[in-house]
Amino acid sequence: MQVVHACLASTNTLRTATAVPLVHDLVRAHARPADGLEHLRARPAAGGGLDVVLFVRARCHGTAREQMHTLLDRVAAPASVHGFTLRLT
Repeated sequence: MQVVHACLASTNTLRTATAVPLVHDLVRAHARPADGLEHLRARPAAGGGLDVVLFVRARCHGTAREQMHTLLDRVAAPASVHGFTLRLT
């Protein structure tokens, strides 16, 4: 299992209490078996937004990052409707 870090940046005043379950739901809803997503954790970041940790089934870190990049591309449009972006760090 590989660990991939991402961050959520909000373009509005989305509260952290609302953002955490929303991020979980959006990522899970758009994940496909080929993405290898096992689970994710989200928590408030020191500078605002959220830190997101994605746990991925992959042989190496580079492959895991590619898989999560593909997944986050699918999440981008619905996330923007809610006023935020997710990106790998």
